[in-house]
Amino acid sequence: MKIRQNIRHFATKKALTMPVIGDIATEKMVDLHVRIFGERADPDRREEREAHMAAFFECTFDTYLAALDAGFPEAEAREITHVQANFDFYNHGWTEMMEIPVDEVEAHYERYEEFFERHGIDIAEPLGEFRTIDIPDAPATLDKLDDPDHPHAEGGFADDVYVEDESGEVGVGGADEPEDVDVSAAPGMQDVDSTDEKTA
Repeated sequence: MKIRQNIRHFATKKALTMPVIGDIATEKMVDLHVRIFGERADPDRREEREAHMAAFFECTFDTYLAALDAGFPEAEAREITHVQANFDFYNHGWTEMMEIPVDEVEAHYERYEEFFERHGIDIAEPLGEFRTIDIPDAPATLDKLDDPDHPHAEGGFADDVYVEDESGEVGVGGADEPEDVDVSAAPGMQDVDSTDEKTA
């Protein structure tokens, strides 16, 4: 999968892994992802999917933390959660929201198969053991799988995590984590100051 990576992603990682602040960061990131993927949905379908996406994405942040704990670098830990989301989109036939073509779903599973199996995740059950809250149902559009339209999917990146940096350069594996990342660089975290970081 091709993803982007910049200082905001490292700031978000820091925020998500902090006590107290991590809960705030998760809420902000869930809202952000619901908005981004909601804007990709058919406008007539967007509202009916929002509650499902919000609960689903909340669970994937636990996956992200588990992947970091397992030793995955930031780019791969984040890609794992995006793969989970794409499994869910695929299962619902929400092809217009997918980031990978439907014929690459299996290949993305296989790349992280050991991690996924350890946590009970597969294409049919994208959250596995991370399904810790109720996920509201949302209507499927499975007919779209017969002739998928996925304008946001980029094919040809199924064999590794490809990372696009701020200059537009694409490489494999992602950047090294910078030192002294300011958590306020994370989306929605501008009101968190150094005092909050030290006391959290």
